[in-house]
Amino acid sequence: MLANKELKAFVPTVKPDKAKIFYRDILGLPLLSEDEYALEFNANGTLLRVTIVPELHPQGFTVLGWNVEDISSTIRSLNEKGIICEKYEFLKQDLLGIWTSPNGSKVAWFKDPDGNILSLSEL
Repeated sequence: MLANKELKAFVPTVKPDKAKIFYRDILGLPLLSEDEYALEFNANGTLLRVTIVPELHPQGFTVLGWNVEDISSTIRSLNEKGIICEKYEFLKQDLLGIWTSPNGSKVAWFKDPDGNILSLSEL
């Protein structure tokens, strides 16, 4: 029923001004629109709606993620813009914060200005 329909993604924010800078200027997503309800970005053909909410308690799991070709260089580029990957005591991660999963894929996590957990994966 929905398999051939366009997906739209949502992430909440209580800091729309910081979220706009983060998603547009740091992550490089084109801003499509903004109003008192949300910011909308083009995430490589997927609409990302950053919804403005009155209060937010960030979850302890990944809410958005991107597949990248070279996770190390992507992280270094984020580091240059002040974004540092999270380090978790229960995972063996390298200096950049990259964890190699049992199947060999590489994953790293970072947060947006609201504390939402985002990820990068190199398959």
